[in-house]
Amino acid sequence: MTASLYETVLGTQYAQLAPAVQAFHRMAGLVTLRGEVETEPPATCMARGLAWCIRTPRTPTRGPIRFTLDATATQETWTRHFPRQTMRSTLSLHQGRIMERLGAVRLFFALEAEHGMLRMRLEGLRFLGIPCPAWLRPAVVAEETGNGDRLHFNVRASVPLLGVVAAYRGYLDLTTREPA
Repeated sequence: MTASLYETVLGTQYAQLAPAVQAFHRMAGLVTLRGEVETEPPATCMARGLAWCIRTPRTPTRGPIRFTLDATATQETWTRHFPRQTMRSTLSLHQGRIMERLGAVRLFFALEAEHGMLRMRLEGLRFLGIPCPAWLRPAVVAEETGNGDRLHFNVRASVPLLGVVAAYRGYLDLTTREPA
């Protein structure tokens, strides 16, 4: 079996993840999962404009989420169907980190596994190909935990001077897995 993108980056730390987190990141091919999600709106008009550029949720919602994963050992496309909006990003390996392409933005994450939780730590960002200086880089919380057959996620990004640009949390039920 070929190692997944996340297994490749985490190496031996992968075994520290909760079983549901491991199961999720070992999924391959084209699959759909379902769950529940809550989104928060961007904090300011400028934050809403940035959220529009990167296609993150711009209105507060609570309801079902449909998540489509198209995963190979070298690249994953995540399509999140929120109650009022769809958000798509592509993840790949870049210099030992995960690079996420999200609209006009390229995010570079280091991965950490601790006490069953996966944390993605933002180490770099490019907007329209231009490197973002560290002082302007968003504060990002991107965490996954597992509980039984549920993968819980919590994502929040705040940009200095603009406030929250994207925030959503919820879970995916791994028993709802179906071919897409």
